[in-house]
Amino acid sequence: MLNTSLSTSDDVIRATLLDLAKQREATFCPSEAARRVADDWRPLMQDVRRVASRLQRDGFLAATQAGQPVDALSATGPIRLSRPRH
Repeated sequence: MLNTSLSTSDDVIRATLLDLAKQREATFCPSEAARRVADDWRPLMQDVRRVASRLQRDGFLAATQAGQPVDALSATGPIRLSRPRH
């Protein structure tokens, strides 16, 4: 895990999100990415959702809530991420 005194770059978050999506057949929680990059992961959640939203916009991730597509950044409450289904 990264030292929480260092800022976590969007590149690290992006790579972590893409790695999780590649590893999983099922969906995953954005907090899993945050937990991989920092011991104090909760403050990263907004950044993780922001980066996930960009990846979603670019076609690399899908975000759902209760099984329905949502925007990773603007959705309130828990969401799940996955590779997009083409």
